[in-house]
Amino acid sequence: MKLYHALCNVGKFRTSFDFGGREVAHWFPGHMAKGLKQMRANLKSVDCIIEIHDARIPFSGRNPAFQETLDVKPHMLILNKMDLADTSKEQIILKKLQRNGVKNVLFTDCLKQRDDNVKKLVPMVVDIIKSNPRFNRDENTNYCLMAIGVPNVGKSSLINSLRRTYLKKEISILGRASRVGGEPGITKALLTRIQVCERPIIHLLDTPGVLPPKIESVETGMKLALCGTILDHLVGEEIIADYLLYSLNRLGEFSYVEKYNLQEPSDDIQYVLKRIAVKLGKTQRVKAITGVGNITITVPNCSAAAYDLIRAFRKGELGQVMLD
Repeated sequence: MKLYHALCNVGKFRTSFDFGGREVAHWFPGHMAKGLKQMRANLKSVDCIIEIHDARIPFSGRNPAFQETLDVKPHMLILNKMDLADTSKEQIILKKLQRNGVKNVLFTDCLKQRDDNVKKLVPMVVDIIKSNPRFNRDENTNYCLMAIGVPNVGKSSLINSLRRTYLKKEISILGRASRVGGEPGITKALLTRIQVCERPIIHLLDTPGVLPPKIESVETGMKLALCGTILDHLVGEEIIADYLLYSLNRLGEFSYVEKYNLQEPSDDIQYVLKRIAVKLGKTQRVKAITGVGNITITVPNCSAAAYDLIRAFRKGELGQVMLD
């Protein structure tokens, strides 16, 4: 009876998300604009563009400003963080991308110690380069790639994974070629040249993550924010958490119920956040004004609970999902 009641409630959940007239902040810092300019200026020395994107949003949020760059150089799309995505839809994604003109696609998990798909990257890239004219670089036997993408999709992790695979460099203070982090904007240096393979000799230009100056829609912006591409505070942790709850319920992914000891799935973000805060001991003391004076009371810290829920999603603790 309890299960039947829970399923009845799920049928009443939101079928669309009310953004309430909100606008996702357009996050285009100075180093991004400068980075895009530098990328275009260095295309002559590049044999192939490696675009990295989050596998959970294979279509949303790819920067259209890159299109001008991609049109003049061979291009490969890496859909990273495949361990967090619902890869049962891989063939559907590949077919849709192919209809959009994107033929060279590879799914990767660059944080995995040994990713077989990363091993496929160099042979695929070499074949792509050899099947296209190199013009002024025709006699050069070394190859140069450029890694591009929006922030926090794993460009630096890909570089480290390539070095680990082809140069036997371990992830350590000395071996880590590129700094990685869990929030956008870690890579700010412009066009750092890093060797990633010895046979053949391949260098890769690491670039800062660049968002489009104007995100195409509020929902696209929310997906980017949920995947950690836009800094949380620019959108708001609680609205991101609410969109996450809506998305999980829409996809029928209710693992959050067991993780946070809820009685059943819920469509009420405030209820969910309060329960999470109580479970984790995330509370705060606030002053309340009463008719007989001020008193201090303890209330659930919903902001801290929202952050924990979002972080659990980004770590894959709430199931493998596809937001697109």
